[in-house]
Amino acid sequence: MNRNEDILSTTEADQFGLTAAALLRQGTQSLPTGIKDRLYAARLKALSVKKPEKVRIAQPVLAGSSGSWSIGSRSLWDNVGWVAPLAVLVFGLIGIAQWQQDSRINDIAELDVALLTDDVPPDAYADSGFLGFLKNGPLAESDQESLSSAKTPS
Repeated sequence: MNRNEDILSTTEADQFGLTAAALLRQGTQSLPTGIKDRLYAARLKALSVKKPEKVRIAQPVLAGSSGSWSIGSRSLWDNVGWVAPLAVLVFGLIGIAQWQQDSRINDIAELDVALLTDDVPPDAYADSGFLGFLKNGPLAESDQESLSSAKTPS
């Protein structure tokens, strides 16, 4: 037997349910009152224990034909909630880059002010002898004595 033959279509299933309900209604009319009362109590007990079914209604994400901005109980902010942390990250990185650039500009400005207010003229910094002086530092005392003895004839 083919499995497709075992499955009822939606209309056939609805028709079967209506027919079964009608037959049960006719059968309960001929039952004694005590049995009817027990069946009614059992039905109420079964309905009180039954868990409610969750029905999911699919709605468009953005405003569509219904004009709704949600899917079920989820709002637009729940759907795009990941955007807020991403925006904070991007603006934070932009802020850090701006702060570093301002810091570099301030350092360069301090250096310019030091060069312009110093006693040494700016041309001296381009002199190769001055760069050697800065690398080696001031002459040691032994170097100064040897230079002074070399200058004075003995």
